[in-house]
Amino acid sequence: MMTRIALFLPNWVGDVVMATPAIRAVRNTFPHAELIAVCKPYVADVLAGSPWLAKTILADKRGPRPQRLWAVARTLRAQPIDAALLFPNSFRTALLAYLGGAQRIIGSARYGRSWLLTDRLKPTTDAQGRFVPTPIIDDYNRLATTLGTPDPGYRLELFTTPADEAAAEALWQRFHLARYPRVVAFNPGAAFGAAKFWCHNHFAQLARWLTTRLDCGILILCGPSERALARHIAEASRSLHVFPLSEAPLSLGLTKAVIRRCDLLVTTDSGPRHFAAAFHRPVVSLFGPTHIAWTHTYYAQEIALQKRLPCGPCQKRICPEGHHRCMRELTPEEVYAAAHRLLAGRYEVPHAA
Repeated sequence: MMTRIALFLPNWVGDVVMATPAIRAVRNTFPHAELIAVCKPYVADVLAGSPWLAKTILADKRGPRPQRLWAVARTLRAQPIDAALLFPNSFRTALLAYLGGAQRIIGSARYGRSWLLTDRLKPTTDAQGRFVPTPIIDDYNRLATTLGTPDPGYRLELFTTPADEAAAEALWQRFHLARYPRVVAFNPGAAFGAAKFWCHNHFAQLARWLTTRLDCGILILCGPSERALARHIAEASRSLHVFPLSEAPLSLGLTKAVIRRCDLLVTTDSGPRHFAAAFHRPVVSLFGPTHIAWTHTYYAQEIALQKRLPCGPCQKRICPEGHHRCMRELTPEEVYAAAHRLLAGRYEVPHAA
């Protein structure tokens, strides 16, 4: 019988969302087990409001002493762990689970950590041993099924807190968003790097068309370092119906609650993209340097747009060619057509080339 299961969560916001089918499956299969999340501080709020977790332990090698390797290992040893699921592929994660005394450690056999694992999952490679881009959600689900769950499926799921909802309601009141037949959220940022950014003037043009042609209200999401970007898009749109969140008290919780209320999300390939799927909201995702296959979630209400170019997808944070064609040549006309299609309710769409 499983008493405690440690879930070493992914290190990226979107990846945590993609892990939710596996987490839910573990919760449902082992209803009496205590589930403990071990994660970086900046992703902890992704699962805020969830009924699945008993506690969260913050782990960060650059954080305060209680979050560092030996301190976290001691915390884990004080509450014996029957099994650990390693969503990240790093050596350090496996070492932490090992030092924390987990009896069973399940993870991908990569980065020289196989000897630390009890259950070694092989990554997908081609005949030459090179990694093949495959949906990471499938890898996450394999962790759960190896532990003993049924197939977790692909339904992403998130929750909000009363405080999140109150903050979102305050925005709806402040901007009088109830007057619009549809509210569309833009997520123009990307923590990965500049190569994922879509031109702010393209976002501004898209906002003009959505407000004038479809009577939409537009909310521009942002992180703390992206406030100026949100303001710039709003100013460039020259519309009184475009509202940046640059002056709001920002949080992941607020972002979740806003996306849950919106009729559509238009986003770069970044974490909030997956919030839309988790709350069953349509989403247009703009891909540039990254492989769609890595983060494909089988979500029917998503249109993923990407230009096919000889130089990509390069997986680089900054365009190595200096031209950024993958995002520059993705036009507002194409994105507007995808947004209009989703707002009209025609959800069953293939990935667009």
